[in-house]
Amino acid sequence: MLRPREGHDQRLVETTLEITPEPSRLRWIHDVFGNCVALAQFSGRATELRFDSRVVLDHSPMHALDFQLDEHAECYPFSYGAEEMPDLLRSIEPQFPDPGRRLERWARQFLPKDKPARTYDLLTTMTHAIRENLAYVARSEKGTQEPLQTLRLGGGTCRDFAMLMIEAVRCLGFAARFVSGYLFSPGHDGRGHVGGGATHAWVRVFLPGAGWVEFDPTNGIVGNRDLIRVAVARDPRQASPISGTWTGFPSESLGMTVEVSVQAITAETDYSASEAWER
Repeated sequence: MLRPREGHDQRLVETTLEITPEPSRLRWIHDVFGNCVALAQFSGRATELRFDSRVVLDHSPMHALDFQLDEHAECYPFSYGAEEMPDLLRSIEPQFPDPGRRLERWARQFLPKDKPARTYDLLTTMTHAIRENLAYVARSEKGTQEPLQTLRLGGGTCRDFAMLMIEAVRCLGFAARFVSGYLFSPGHDGRGHVGGGATHAWVRVFLPGAGWVEFDPTNGIVGNRDLIRVAVARDPRQASPISGTWTGFPSESLGMTVEVSVQAITAETDYSASEAWER
């Protein structure tokens, strides 16, 4: 899953995928979420496995003030429509156990006690609280921490923060999904982000009238500014950038390196993303 998703806010201009060794068979499919997936098969022996993905795309940032909610959804709680609910149910169901409803209590601290909660303010406050109160710690090991573990440790990776917020808003009845993609970090102007140089993860929440809205709790971003969407899934395991099997002796595994570079080309809304995976 290396090819960005196309939509009204990001349009692919050019894309190439070079694989070493050359696959004996390469085919593309769309998965259950509509993500583009390349399936590669190989024959014979090789000393390395390398994926070099290069993308040029036109990216249109959408900021927090660009989203307009339906009137009934401006304040929390609200109900999703009868036509939407059947398709949103699995994205509302929590995936991790919450003994004693500890995660739910953590999520409800962002609800004001003396007045109705504005939906936008609730989600924005939670996004910023994760960024401000938890420490970002890069981790190359496979897997995602459980949300309660992230709270207990006081930190984690971008995928841990994304899963924490997804499960927290699900406790409140929101439909939320996991997003894997790339992060543009404009460090030269003081707005540098954490989580660059590798694939990045954030959250999508479905809001009536606005649709799927992006929240990056790692960097406190609301909207898609600086976020290049590649894969959307209900569970992080469904959005792995590279997965597969190989045959050989355990000693033949040389590990894996990942490099991601995202650069603005000519204008503020034009980006180039390249990603190299080597094992």
